[in-house]
Amino acid sequence: MKMFRIIGRSIRDAFKSVFRNFSLSMASILCATITLLVVGISLIIAGNIDNATKSLEKELNIVVYLDKSATEYDAMELKSKIEAIANVEKVEYKSKESWKSEMSEYNPSFGTVFENYEDNPLLDSFVVTVNNSKSLDKVTKQIRELELIESANYGEDTVNTMVSVFDVVKKTTIVVLIALIFVTAFLISNTIKLTIYSRRSEIEIMRLVGGSNAAIKLPFVFEGFVIGLLGSIIPIIVIVYGYIIAFERLDGHIITDIIKLISPYNFVFIIAGIIALLGALIGMFGSLRAVRKYLKV
Repeated sequence: MKMFRIIGRSIRDAFKSVFRNFSLSMASILCATITLLVVGISLIIAGNIDNATKSLEKELNIVVYLDKSATEYDAMELKSKIEAIANVEKVEYKSKESWKSEMSEYNPSFGTVFENYEDNPLLDSFVVTVNNSKSLDKVTKQIRELELIESANYGEDTVNTMVSVFDVVKKTTIVVLIALIFVTAFLISNTIKLTIYSRRSEIEIMRLVGGSNAAIKLPFVFEGFVIGLLGSIIPIIVIVYGYIIAFERLDGHIITDIIKLISPYNFVFIIAGIIALLGALIGMFGSLRAVRKYLKV
């Protein structure tokens, strides 16, 4: 019961201290707000990049075209050889007649073009699915080495460029996040130091009457907790409503249908929870740093 009384008193004192030193607390709250807003945006970007990468990987297939001289028997033999390559999950054969029929149905003008050819100008092909996107390049090179293969591609230039851009964005986001978190924790720490200094007489009296270390330290720890939590309110509102509006206006994707956005519901609430938790932890970390260094009890 004594511990509960100490915690209850500490929470009460923390709120009093925040509003008593509002000008000092406001600077920390604003810094926490800016940091957590950037954190929230970064988490949304990182989550969508990860989702886009996974979606892209699912769509990635190696398209293999056979030489014109390849017969149906050759195609079946090649299919067996490709299936035997490590990391190949599925090989789907598509004849040139199938391609012709599909293209003509998709657009009648293709049918008109094909009528001008005595022979079908298209090539038989395979669509190869791999079980690991990292093995695409290796599998493609092995397929190209087989006889009667005209070409084998998976759009490597575009894919590699997109993956590189995603990687740079992720790394930059992480660096910015770490820097901002430390800056915010440092500012909150300084706010707590000033609070400790302004209450030095009160702290000394508590020591003289036998106040426990926990009773003296806890109000400052909870003060940091409150500052961090207050700083998370605006970012949560902006992130939740901002993402829902952006998702609806962008129709669930960016630039192309390949880069799809994560559905907002559940996702934004998870992000909101992370922001609130991170705000509280940053505040407590800054407080503990100040308490340990400047309050020797």
